[in-house]
Amino acid sequence: MSGLRVLVNAGPWLPVPPDGYGGIETVVATLVPELRRAGAHVTLATVGPSTLEADAHLRVLDEPAFRSIAMPYNRVSGIAHAHMQGVVAAIRDGGDWDVVHDHLEVVGPAVLGAMGTAAPPTLQTLHWDLRKHPDFYARFDGRGRVAFAAVSASQLERAPRNLQEQTIGVVPLAAPPALAVDVDPGSHALVLARITADKGQDLAARICRRAGIPLVLAGPVAGIGDPAELERRLADGDEALQAHPDVQYWCQDVRPLLDGTTVTWVGGVAGEEKERLLRSARVLLTPNRWAEPGATGVVEALSRGVPVLGTPLGVLPSLVEHGRTGFLAAEEDELVRLLHRVDELDPQACRAAAEQWTPAGMARQYLDLYTRLLEENRS
Repeated sequence: MSGLRVLVNAGPWLPVPPDGYGGIETVVATLVPELRRAGAHVTLATVGPSTLEADAHLRVLDEPAFRSIAMPYNRVSGIAHAHMQGVVAAIRDGGDWDVVHDHLEVVGPAVLGAMGTAAPPTLQTLHWDLRKHPDFYARFDGRGRVAFAAVSASQLERAPRNLQEQTIGVVPLAAPPALAVDVDPGSHALVLARITADKGQDLAARICRRAGIPLVLAGPVAGIGDPAELERRLADGDEALQAHPDVQYWCQDVRPLLDGTTVTWVGGVAGEEKERLLRSARVLLTPNRWAEPGATGVVEALSRGVPVLGTPLGVLPSLVEHGRTGFLAAEEDELVRLLHRVDELDPQACRAAAEQWTPAGMARQYLDLYTRLLEENRS
């Protein structure tokens, strides 16, 4: 829709695009250029270091707050609200937006919904497991001003009925375009995700050690993407860091499986480093323990001709065609067996499958939802 003015709220946690890990921020970085290419005027609400081009920026906090996100609630609850205070102030000070596209979990719709007609109609993309925050989503009433978009049908199936009734569309996630790099095929398997128990890096390590296939783990631990920094802070006795659940998982379940040969951790990766690591991978591993709703990493891998091996949870069965673009199995022994078969899969079939999830297509679907939301809110 040419001329539509959209406030895209990415939240306070990471810059856009992210420097390494950042699922939601990667989606925003993929979507915004396509919205602008379609003629929309986009203001990006984000944090100071963001570099994504937009028609305007609203930078509430100077620094990203991701390293604090898993700290106790009473220590971090003000971060999201401080960011939203800046968004509210911008709207009240005359921000001329037709629609808000929100990506800030719970706090975004709660605050914008409380503003009523003082805020533009709002569409929130649901990026998370909808079994979280059941009290909020089972009771929230957007009164037609705040509506939702899921990122997969499997995600929406797990939502409270109240939330399902306020969801006006399902828009699958698209991956950012590949960077132009020359890379030779490699022999390594890859896990490209933040280090956390839900992502199953320990399971990936055991699978690869049993199969005799080298594994590269890429992703931050508690927001720390530099292995040397993490080890230094742990050695210095950083108590707050040691109490972080992802750090505890790292120390207890993952680090003991590193050997520098079969299983290595390279920390956070971005840009050409990430592109080379992904495009040279033999397979992307997604041994999830949770029902992941969107999985942009899977779409990224398939678009580059890299097959996927993972567990059949969440969105994965709708992204990975078993026996054609990857394999899915629930048991460790079966994953080991299937890991030996990934070379049977055709890279071109993977690329062809990913053509249905393009950035331009994602933007078109969102523009349609903006239009629908605006039509339903005409006075």
